[in-house]
Amino acid sequence: MPTLGIIGSGNIGAAIARLATAAGTPVVIANSRGPETLTELVAELGPLATAGTVEQAAAAGELVVLSVPLTATTAIPAALLAGRTVVDTSNYYPFRDGRIPVLDAEELTTSELVQRHFAGARLVKAFNNILAHHIPALARPAGAPDRTALPISGNDAAAKTHVAALIDRLGFDTIDAGTLAESWRFEPEAAAYTRLYLADPTTPDERLLEAPAGTVPAARLVSALEGAQRVRVAERTF
Repeated sequence: MPTLGIIGSGNIGAAIARLATAAGTPVVIANSRGPETLTELVAELGPLATAGTVEQAAAAGELVVLSVPLTATTAIPAALLAGRTVVDTSNYYPFRDGRIPVLDAEELTTSELVQRHFAGARLVKAFNNILAHHIPALARPAGAPDRTALPISGNDAAAKTHVAALIDRLGFDTIDAGTLAESWRFEPEAAAYTRLYLADPTTPDERLLEAPAGTVPAARLVSALEGAQRVRVAERTF
């Protein structure tokens, strides 16, 4: 199976790496601190995992997961991902990223901003709308009656097909949520963002990181995406 490059070893990147290696997909994982800081994670992931530099992860295969803070994307040379299909997990969090005027003005969505930097890549937004600990909890084999669906968006149809195939191997169905301009439907505070995947949607914010997951069938996700109201980005404080 083709190797998956993963840039970012935080909660989402590590969760994707765990599912990928469990599905028999080799991964090269990198972070900004260097391969030597990934020894424990790679040992946990097993023989299909290799720690590498950002350059090595970018070159590992045609498909690369980009899971770093939004403001860290511009530290990655755009040329590294030229010609690659990139799974973008980014979100805009003003408390972490500072205020970004072009996003506050809604001139671009978060992933359109990332795509603007990586102009030579085929960007597909995915895995940004689910809590990291819900990823392994909700993964199911193809055909399972309790399979959960995740949204994807992108401007390149072939890239979306490629990413949907990866997500299927990892244990999820996918719903095409349109272009990157439409990806606001599953960004923070939107109807298809993290709370949709809680077993109890009324869970207080302070308990989200320990809250059990609940299955989200494709039809429920479609309903959430279609009924989404655009969040006023400039009013967000978290």
